Amino acid sequence: MTFQIDPVTLEVIRNALTAAAEEISLVVMRSARSPLLREAGDHSSVITDADGYLIAQGRDVPMHMGVMSFTVREFLRLVPKAQLAPGDVWFLNIPSIGGNHLPDVKAIRPIFVAGELAAFAVSLAHWADVGGAVPGSYVANATDAWQEGLRIPPLRVFTASGADTEKLGVILANVRGAPERKGDILAQVAATRAAELRVQQIAGQHGAGLLQAAMAAIHDRAEAQMRAVISSIPDGEYEGADWLDDDAGGGGPVAIRVRVRIAGDGATFDFGDCDSAARGPVNTTPFIAAASVFYVMKALFGPEIQPSGGCYRPFEIITRPGTVLDPGPDKPVVGGNHETSQRIADAVFRAFEAIVPERLTAGGPTTSGLILFGGRRADGIWTTLYETHGGGEGARADRDGAPVIRVHMSNVMNTPAEVIEAEYPLRIETQSLRRGSGGQGRHRGGDGLHRVYRVLCEDMSVTSMFERRVVPPYGLDGGAPGAAFRVDVVKADGTEHELPGKANIRLGPGDRVIVNSCGGGGYGAPAAPGHDRKNADHRRVPA
Repeated sequence: MTFQIDPVTLEVIRNALTAAAEEISLVVMRSARSPLLREAGDHSSVITDADGYLIAQGRDVPMHMGVMSFTVREFLRLVPKAQLAPGDVWFLNIPSIGGNHLPDVKAIRPIFVAGELAAFAVSLAHWADVGGAVPGSYVANATDAWQEGLRIPPLRVFTASGADTEKLGVILANVRGAPERKGDILAQVAATRAAELRVQQIAGQHGAGLLQAAMAAIHDRAEAQMRAVISSIPDGEYEGADWLDDDAGGGGPVAIRVRVRIAGDGATFDFGDCDSAARGPVNTTPFIAAASVFYVMKALFGPEIQPSGGCYRPFEIITRPGTVLDPGPDKPVVGGNHETSQRIADAVFRAFEAIVPERLTAGGPTTSGLILFGGRRADGIWTTLYETHGGGEGARADRDGAPVIRVHMSNVMNTPAEVIEAEYPLRIETQSLRRGSGGQGRHRGGDGLHRVYRVLCEDMSVTSMFERRVVPPYGLDGGAPGAAFRVDVVKADGTEHELPGKANIRLGPGDRVIVNSCGGGGYGAPAAPGHDRKNADHRRVPA
């Protein structure tokens, strides 16, 4: 039976599905044990159709949601629909199954309406620890995928009868901070259950057939919108590039190169010229490449487009096996999720610089700025603080950059100092702007962050995983680059050294970690000496 759907009903259903996806994230934040989820918001949520194509998403992290456009589709290649049942919740984190890195664990719940599979609810949550060689599971010198932690293939951990305690026990026995991980798992289960109820409500109000017709129409409309914006771009080839600071294994900068071909209403993004797979954990997956491309196209050309599987239909995304974006299943990838994804986005942005410079920002804090602390509390329980650090936004053609912000593929928040000091053996001694770190230009880049941590426990594992330390945020149209990211360690005895961008170290009581995040790049050649910058400076906090 063919169902016709009118525009008003389509909008009602589309917004109801989006609200259901957003509710997943709200439930996770309200019920998770880990501050990484409930404070920083390092999680994302989507609803897909019965074939695994993205239909709605929360207002979460672009790199997560782009990847989850593929997760259920790859999951269904291994787990046939006939194997699914109401009440199931499957967990997985293998990067090759529509994924990104091991700490981002996906909970997948099939949603049934009147006995038929109708949709999937997916909660991606960054677990603060998934095992591996160091607390927090970021092994800076990893050379293969198995060093990075527990690998979970599609695993049915919950059924309508409740938890499979044997499978859950295996997972919890292989991660640090098991009580916190269990609480986060239960939050993901509860959140996907909330979405299941909402989708079933929508089907009850409008009918299962009309719901499926609405999903198909959402895909078709998004495809048409994306084709329209591609058609607005002049036909031709456009090239862009950006560089990782290093390969996390002793080698120099790693190039991310893209050749964009626009032909009518279709676009090809060819990453075949990227450098070979890195020795260390800055590799990533083709799914992350696709997520970054979609983000750029939506941000630059179609901000009003509803994200869905239909958006990807006009794209061809090419990666070459053996490169940093398609390294194969045995390579480490933990840092590539949030570092290399940003290099991909910047490379694509630079490709379009010649035709839409007025829509671009100069280089900004396109790095997680990750410093990860792992230690034991007085009661012996492991605690892991996964803290990201924003920096100065790049300036635009019409304004200065904002200070201390996250941009592009990331959207997580900082953990408040009060929460850190209450839950971890750390003290925040200083938090302020890194004044003067923004690049000069007709419009200046935003300033970065200055933050100082003091270790309060006997033995603290500290991990760094950040970029823009060697290759700083770039300026545009003659603007100067921003100041590079820098982290220093000051020991209790006064000795000091700079921390590499990818490192694992141990610290003791009284040692300090000093973070100075990068400033944003400037836009346009600086004004001549004596030029009145009053209008440009009025938003800046005086020194």
